[in-house]
Amino acid sequence: MANSKYEYVKAFERDDVLLPNTWIVVRIDGRGFHKFSSQYQFRKPNDVRALNLMNVAAKAVMRDLSDLIIAYGVSDEFSKLVSTVVSTFTAHYVHAWPEFFPSMPLELGSLPTFDGRAVEYPSVQNLRDYMSWRQVDCHINNLYNTTFWSMVLLGGVSNTAAEYELKAGLLPRILFELQPIDPQGNQQGKTPGDGEKDDEASEEQLELSKTQREKRRKLQRKADIAIAHVDIIKDEFWEQRPWILSNRPGKLPEI
Repeated sequence: MANSKYEYVKAFERDDVLLPNTWIVVRIDGRGFHKFSSQYQFRKPNDVRALNLMNVAAKAVMRDLSDLIIAYGVSDEFSKLVSTVVSTFTAHYVHAWPEFFPSMPLELGSLPTFDGRAVEYPSVQNLRDYMSWRQVDCHINNLYNTTFWSMVLLGGVSNTAAEYELKAGLLPRILFELQPIDPQGNQQGKTPGDGEKDDEASEEQLELSKTQREKRRKLQRKADIAIAHVDIIKDEFWEQRPWILSNRPGKLPEI
């Protein structure tokens, strides 16, 4: 973990503490399963294949998490924010895996799993500082890892020796000698995939009717999602994309 002035945002994190001496129920629900079941032509009223698939998944979860003692399946109800985001991410991650690792199929004993949490930040500045903290941390860790593996793979140094030399704080010089790049200029501001929505429409009204809100939601759903490796700490990123914090559709200004 990199030490930076932005790490104060961790103070906003809160652990969810459950009551002692209670039975804990973890609820996992399907999102948009009416459309999903139609897409895959589930048989009505109950599709044995779909039911068995749910049962197999539940059994697998109980095998992996041995503290669970019972699982009960019913319908496909909607769940909470964190679980929806995590499960959706996991589903897409697994689905896209063969595209990036075609020669390494996922194995039953080594399947990807993810956890999730929700942290509330009360102001825009807190949010920006959180994003800055993540990018500073990413940059420093990337710089360290690039130097470490350059020493090991290109310089023939052992892992232990590389760690020892990096403790001396000579990271940029070592990296430049082993790999002819300027880590400050070439790596600065790079993060693995900042996602942003970009749309051609723009609205200025502060208070919207129900119809206008629905129109805006449709515009947001149609917006393109771009992956950008940019500096999100400086004001320029946010000034060029005011819709991110205003939640209003917009477009990048012409340069």
